[in-house]
Amino acid sequence: MKTSPYAWIAPSLETIHRADWYRSVKPIQSLPGATVLLSGQEVINFASNDYLGLAGDERLQAAAIQAVEEFGTGSTGSRLLSGHRDLHQELERAIALTKKTEDALVFSSGYLANVGVITALVGKRDLILSDQYNHSSLKNGAVLSGATVLQYAHCNIAGLREQLNQQRQKYRRCLIITDSIFSMDGDLCPLRTLLDLAEEFDSMLLVDEAHATGVIGDTGAGCVEHFGCTGRELIQVGTLSKALGSLGGYVAGSNSLIDFLRNRAPSWIYTTALSPADTAAALTAMRIVQKEPQVRKQLWQNIAYLQWLIQDQLPNLTVLPSESPIICFQFSSPAEVVKVGNLLIEGGIFAPAIRPPTVPTSRIRISLMATHEIMHLERLVERLGIICAFN
Repeated sequence: MKTSPYAWIAPSLETIHRADWYRSVKPIQSLPGATVLLSGQEVINFASNDYLGLAGDERLQAAAIQAVEEFGTGSTGSRLLSGHRDLHQELERAIALTKKTEDALVFSSGYLANVGVITALVGKRDLILSDQYNHSSLKNGAVLSGATVLQYAHCNIAGLREQLNQQRQKYRRCLIITDSIFSMDGDLCPLRTLLDLAEEFDSMLLVDEAHATGVIGDTGAGCVEHFGCTGRELIQVGTLSKALGSLGGYVAGSNSLIDFLRNRAPSWIYTTALSPADTAAALTAMRIVQKEPQVRKQLWQNIAYLQWLIQDQLPNLTVLPSESPIICFQFSSPAEVVKVGNLLIEGGIFAPAIRPPTVPTSRIRISLMATHEIMHLERLVERLGIICAFN
């Protein structure tokens, strides 16, 4: 009897279940915020990347509605055909102004930005050196480029230097790629040293500021600003979907870089332009970030208070090092972390269980928001303490 060519899917799913790697979606039935309605239950939301609480901000909603009324719901084509609007250019100018770069280019998602930029910059005769904890979009962009891809141990400068010494001269171009804030750990890349190495070995450096834009730096411009590297030559990529409360991605850099990408980045050239609503919302968010630094200050006050609570009341939990709104509690197995995640939800806390293969070790990942209240942070720590005392 002939076997279906799709017969392998069901046993593969069973393997995922047995490994406690199975995932399913949970519908949120309310506006985004510090508390949300999750499958009908009100919970404190520690699962969102909406760090400044802007995704539910009335000003972003009003800007999106106005853009829909003026330009419609869709951009109707790529930017090079029928999709370009003045809004796109306004947003790009705002990003470049914040980043203090010559220009910027907006993509329809952060994933598309990373894939498009990497595949445009390097090819089969080139080398990519990638931090092992980089986001999937960076890793997949590297593979799709056709370049030789080598990973270096997480934030390991000595290992990266050794690879550059051994490999750089064999290739036409070299691109070092790294997250600035690592999304599943919360730590920062050693940006200054990476830039120094890139300059020493005649290499390009791409830094993904997805979780840093709007969050870190004196004006919220990201880790490049935080580390005092503004003005140095590098490629900054990021998203509009986290602290900026909208959707889309961007790359910021020199005039020549951006002009080149307009002509060579496939995920920009061949994709429908970002919708008017998303573009207008992101533009409004960029202006809020610049005009209202107190929102970012409140976020960092929440981070400091939660870190103090953890040290004071949860000394036996393993907490990964973090210098960001992302705080991770490590657990021994996928089964244990799924159990803890479910118990948290039962107690009114929404904090996702992150498991392999997404991360090397199982963890509960906390994302803090400027709109979290003190009582939200205290309830999280109290609930974790109760769960861990009885398990």
